[in-house]
Amino acid sequence: AASTPKPLPSSGPKSLREMPHPLATSSSEEMGPALTPSPDLLLPRSIADKDLSLPNGTPVDTSSPASSSSLLNRLQLDDDFDVETRDLFVTVDDPKKHVCTMETYITYRVTTKTTRAEFDLPEYSVRRRYQDFNWLRNKLEESQPTHLIPPLPEKFVVKGVVDRFSEEFVETRRKALDKFLKRITDHPVLSFNEHFNVFLTAKDLNAYKKQGMALLSKMGESVKYVTGGYKLRSRPLEFAAIGDYLDTFSLKLGTIDRIAQRIIKEQLEYLVELREYGPVYSTWGGLEVELSEPLEGVSACIGNCCTALEELSEDMTEDFLPVLREYILYAESMKNVLKKRDQVQAEYEAKLEAVALKREDRPKVPTDVEKCQDRVECFNADLKADMERWQNNKRQDFRQLLMGMADKNIQYYEKVCVT
Repeated sequence: AASTPKPLPSSGPKSLREMPHPLATSSSEEMGPALTPSPDLLLPRSIADKDLSLPNGTPVDTSSPASSSSLLNRLQLDDDFDVETRDLFVTVDDPKKHVCTMETYITYRVTTKTTRAEFDLPEYSVRRRYQDFNWLRNKLEESQPTHLIPPLPEKFVVKGVVDRFSEEFVETRRKALDKFLKRITDHPVLSFNEHFNVFLTAKDLNAYKKQGMALLSKMGESVKYVTGGYKLRSRPLEFAAIGDYLDTFSLKLGTIDRIAQRIIKEQLEYLVELREYGPVYSTWGGLEVELSEPLEGVSACIGNCCTALEELSEDMTEDFLPVLREYILYAESMKNVLKKRDQVQAEYEAKLEAVALKREDRPKVPTDVEKCQDRVECFNADLKADMERWQNNKRQDFRQLLMGMADKNIQYYEKVCVT
């Protein structure tokens, strides 16, 4: 007789050291009592009966604040409330340029303050370069394949367009790397990952990099399982909805990103013309005594317009575009996790069909099929939890971003109209 499937272990931080992740097990001895799955794919019920509503996510207060400042104050209060419950704080600052014989690169200071028992000291300070952050992300993807790993800022820039050692570029990247680590710090599972601990505390990270090159994690191997050409019958409706939403979200955000970049480019070209245009009136005023006052006024007005437009362009370049790019990359990361989930489900379906074709009388389904069911259920639970967390972050980030940009545009036109 079929036994009742065992419940999924909690993926919260308290259980990480007490209970192994289903994807990390590779032998039947590590598994608990055997499961007998249904012939159909057993998908877990939604966590705590929460309704995952796409694209809006969980219900939120949609009442409009009296002003953008009141919204920012409300968000700040939320952040302050979270601070009271946090036990791990990470910041990225103090970028430094290193010029060596073979290469030139930038390092950043990563400062950690914590009260967690996993750390030997309450405070750490190490220096890391971009490739170290990339190593961390790859390790998180290998060891936590069921979770959404935050994206890193893109490494390469268009040659001749942006100087990667310029103060503006380095500061933009520093902010992105700081946000990357904060995303991990706020995650209830990723923040307890051993590779994250090493990244924050190890003085010499190269030793850990060499050690990890020869050995691939069991979880990474299990996710890279080849299903022998088996095609997934169909995604469950809720995951199909997530996939459709991510496709639409990426398309719309990509369009906004392209238009915003074109606007900034045109603004900068216009700014060059304005800077040449203003002094002409000032020079003219020196030749026309009767018209000198109005001509000087026009020149001053154009100068003010230049300053206001330059500030607006900088705000869009440094604040608006990076958030768009981060969420475009975030959507791609979520799509990759969804593909891994589909791969594990396809493996499970293939094994179920293979068992059904044998038509042997067995009291229970083979252990490898039970393990595969565990993997599917774990992927489903973790992916839905991360999707909900991502939606919450996205709503907060875009509210703050869009209202901030609206304020910047209002300030720009106020400066221009006054002049």
